[in-house]
Amino acid sequence: MLASLTNINKFYNGNQVLNNVSLTIDENDRIGLVGVNGCGKSTLLKILTGSVDPDRFTERDGVISIASKTTIGYLEQMGGLNSENTVIEEMRSVFEPVHRAIDRLREIEVEISMGDNSSADEYQQLSSWIEANDGYNTDVKIRMVLNGMGFTEKELERTVSGFSGGEKTRLSISRLLLEEPNLLILDEPTNHLDFKTIMWLEDYLRSYRGAVLVVSHDRYFLDRICTSICEIERGVLRRYRGSYSAYVRQREENDARQEKEYEMQQKQIAKLEDYVAKNLVRASTTKMAQSKRKQLEKIERIEKPFHETKTAKIRFTYPIEPPIDVLKVKGADISVGDGAARKTLVEDISFDVRRGDKIGIIGDNGIGKSTLLKIIQELLPHKGIVRWNSNIKISYFEQESANLNKALTVMEELHSRYPSMSDLEVRSLLAQVRLVGENVFKETGVISGGERAKLCFAIMMQEHGNVLILDEPTNHLDLSSKEAIEEALAEYTGTVIFVSHDRYLLSKIADRLIELKDGSFRLHEYGFDRYLDILRDEQAAEKRAAEAEKMAKAAEAAKDKSVKTYRTKQQRAADAARKNEMKRLENEIDELQTRIDALTEEIASEEVYSDYELMNQKCAEIEQLKNKIDENFDLLVELDT
Repeated sequence: MLASLTNINKFYNGNQVLNNVSLTIDENDRIGLVGVNGCGKSTLLKILTGSVDPDRFTERDGVISIASKTTIGYLEQMGGLNSENTVIEEMRSVFEPVHRAIDRLREIEVEISMGDNSSADEYQQLSSWIEANDGYNTDVKIRMVLNGMGFTEKELERTVSGFSGGEKTRLSISRLLLEEPNLLILDEPTNHLDFKTIMWLEDYLRSYRGAVLVVSHDRYFLDRICTSICEIERGVLRRYRGSYSAYVRQREENDARQEKEYEMQQKQIAKLEDYVAKNLVRASTTKMAQSKRKQLEKIERIEKPFHETKTAKIRFTYPIEPPIDVLKVKGADISVGDGAARKTLVEDISFDVRRGDKIGIIGDNGIGKSTLLKIIQELLPHKGIVRWNSNIKISYFEQESANLNKALTVMEELHSRYPSMSDLEVRSLLAQVRLVGENVFKETGVISGGERAKLCFAIMMQEHGNVLILDEPTNHLDLSSKEAIEEALAEYTGTVIFVSHDRYLLSKIADRLIELKDGSFRLHEYGFDRYLDILRDEQAAEKRAAEAEKMAKAAEAAKDKSVKTYRTKQQRAADAARKNEMKRLENEIDELQTRIDALTEEIASEEVYSDYELMNQKCAEIEQLKNKIDENFDLLVELDT
């Protein structure tokens, strides 16, 4: 056991966020923490890491047990970095104790070379500690992690302050991975990461030597790494064994079973109550009625199943069927900026869209995905041809909901677009997307990103487009809302063109992919899962090629060294003699150490330590043997240079 929480309670403004939460984290656990926004996930992490105290009512409440061997690493967004350091300096600072030990080792070597052997024991201890901590490979570890997290060799000398917020988050993750705590806590680690980096992180965490506790809305990520899922709902934590997909199945099965048990119990209760009501006043049946009433009182009531995450009822429909050929793009460019500052991201892009296609557009941040969506709608200037067929009606979901009027309330936003709708109809539409209560009277500029997205979905439901164009539709949504939009898109029979980093959405919806990469584009005539399989194969091939190149260079270097070292017969003979002498010295050191070990055991016996003269004699012999070992080590160093 690394850590455990028992009966954790927390109140904010009179509302109970956590209700008697208990959780045990064992070595090698891979736990995903899920729940709606504001359910208490981050609060629980802060309590576990000690930055927030639980509320306690009795001595048994709020017990936090951390094992003495546990080291906790907690990812704070863009936190824990020294902005004045270069990247390599920041990563090397993780290994500062190791570097200090190596520096001290070099100092002792100088002392020994000058005849001062007083620090020989310290030298041995430091050597063992450095080897145990793999201290001579720190730069190799640093480069491996930074490369995996998407940083190039050129960026190692850049100052941390010059990186963007997303890049600093990646640096924070890199530093945390290098620290290797045995309890790693990550809060939304896949934000700001591209597919390649996420896949590397998944593989790294799957083989991580320690426990991982992760909060994430990335269901694909949770599926890949988690062995259990903890859900917080109405302050209560429930743990499910298995991946995220297994958790969804178990939750549905539990809900169905609990619903059935609840209904059966309600029927039993109703039957007993009816019997008591009819027979309590009758003299002949009073005792039986009283017995039934006691039976009623003893029944442990099953709570009616309830989920805060009741899914929104999103459904996209359209009255006009489009033609088979929907869109043709030929020779278009993706460019940003104006005049002299105009920059072309992709020179030439061509593709066709047919009725019912569901096309996912993927690529790194800043590569031009959102710009492409605007170009195909003729919202931005471009080269080439963009031609929509007749009877096409587009419904567009813009990233960050920029098309909303921030000065209008949620109700006013809908009324401004559909003035013929009554207040009741507007409220009913908003309720379908789970926008209820006071939120409908708030300005769109102050509601959350997830609530703005839901408002946009409500608008799109009224637009009845037969082509949906969506730019990151699941950003800011909680898990239940993501599931609702996925279900709506899966059932939609029209055409969908969407940009997303949500791999779960891409896997479930996209049947074709457009990938923007390195100033070009690739059209993949298959879904996202196959794309990932091909990408993994390509990465594996690249790794094998790099290793083969590295081995070839090493072989070439060894060959060059061999040529230089063995140019003459005399040199080969001298080298053989040197190696034989080194082997002899190593064997002699082993024999001397064996004799020292034997003498040390003899000294521990009563027969020796009770005899002062014999004790001195054996101690002197040990000292002579140690001096001889030191001499042999010096000779070995000379022969090896």
